[in-house]
Amino acid sequence: MRVVLQRVTHAQVEVENKVVGRIDHGLLLLVGIKMGDTEEDIQYVSDKIVGLRIFEDQVGKMNQSIMDAGGAILSVSQFTLYGDTSKGRRPSFIEAARPEIAKPLYERFNRNLSANGLHVETGVFGADMAVSLVNDGPVTLIVESKNH
Repeated sequence: MRVVLQRVTHAQVEVENKVVGRIDHGLLLLVGIKMGDTEEDIQYVSDKIVGLRIFEDQVGKMNQSIMDAGGAILSVSQFTLYGDTSKGRRPSFIEAARPEIAKPLYERFNRNLSANGLHVETGVFGADMAVSLVNDGPVTLIVESKNH
């Protein structure tokens, strides 16, 4: 599992020109599920994200988690995180989990985040989405499960 995480002051996702998910202060998560990912991968990555101290405290140090900072999450599925560009000019997506495998794991990931008391908004799995954001910092990190 691979998640590109961006600390944001605002983020939203639209499907067919309609806003389907929107947050202010928090994290935008672009979520990729790989063939072979398991519940263990989902648990590891969700726990890691909840505990990451990437929000500033009163003295300007990145010392607070999203829980401490009172932020929300916008989670967007993105199979292209597993695009292999090593050969040719067209990416190969054979490492990305098929939708029937990825969707339940993605939904479980979002439930794990919500179970920690976080407000979680999402895009629409498998849809063409327009994502907009204001990156705060900028802070952008990649979080991967132990299987990578």
